[in-house]
Amino acid sequence: MSKLRTPLSKINDYPVYLNNCWQLHLRERDINAPTVISTFAGCGGSSLGYSMAGFRELLAIEWDKNAVETFKLNFADIPVIQDDIAKISVEQIFEITKLNKYELDVLDGSPPCQGFSTAGKRMIDDPRNKLYKEYVRILSGLQPKAFVMENVSGMVKGKMKLIFADILNGLKSCGYKVSARLLNAMYYGVPQSRQRLIFIGFRNDLGIEPSHPEPKYKPINVIDAWHGKSLDGEKLYFDKSSPIYEYIIKTKPGKSVSSIHPKGYYFNWNRLTYNKPSRTIPKTCNGVIHPEENRSLTLNEFKRLGSFPDDFKFINNYRFASGQIGNSVPPLFMMEIAKYVREKLLTI
Repeated sequence: MSKLRTPLSKINDYPVYLNNCWQLHLRERDINAPTVISTFAGCGGSSLGYSMAGFRELLAIEWDKNAVETFKLNFADIPVIQDDIAKISVEQIFEITKLNKYELDVLDGSPPCQGFSTAGKRMIDDPRNKLYKEYVRILSGLQPKAFVMENVSGMVKGKMKLIFADILNGLKSCGYKVSARLLNAMYYGVPQSRQRLIFIGFRNDLGIEPSHPEPKYKPINVIDAWHGKSLDGEKLYFDKSSPIYEYIIKTKPGKSVSSIHPKGYYFNWNRLTYNKPSRTIPKTCNGVIHPEENRSLTLNEFKRLGSFPDDFKFINNYRFASGQIGNSVPPLFMMEIAKYVREKLLTI
């Protein structure tokens, strides 16, 4: 990482800080608060970040039924469209939100990223790689003052750079000045090393040059993220009859199972260490091994590492709920990005 412009601050009590941010979300929202629409909203990670930053969300769009169920548990007042985004028209969005063209402050979206991910096969012709075009279509129709789009770092690596260039050109062609930068969530209050590509754009007529929020906080270690309130929950111990078990039990904290496997298999399986931030939590949450015990994490442990407050509710299904955390934008990460965009819009 390049030399920082300002020294990083330290979050002394992460659970307290996380709860304080949750209280920001619970505040009554002023009618004149900046507005946001979330596409590919998932369980509400981005939405929570915007809410903590003082935004008023007008609409969320998400196709996955389980994610929508979690979203509704936490954002009962926000209308949700559960459907394929390709079937949703700009006119439908205007009708629900009562907005006119140019009136929305921010359009947010995280098009599915599995086709770009370095953790997968990185297939350039993966159909999920094309969903960004639906985001561009809605951006072009709504013409908000600003937009934020998030995706995995793999988009700017190797052959995927061709799609990155296409996305950048598509966003600019909608009438926006655009900046794209890799940011790591662990420098924005999230106890997880999670590098993501963040696109930020401002409409050309506003005269705002886009950039990105600078790193703000020192990384938070797993042990500091987990202290305080009990994080008990369903504990899924690894099956002793599994062929990977003999390697899991030998894997030391901070190491990958592949480091001791004779053929280097299971590189996505890693044992956390208490004295560093968590590794990136994947969509399936498979492969995240507790620092001391031979098990996966409890849902409450996952929540802390994903910067979801303890009071944030998930559906009563461990597999779906943990996967939603791995698939989401960490709320505290998005809060810092949203605060940056809000400050820029106040200069208009």
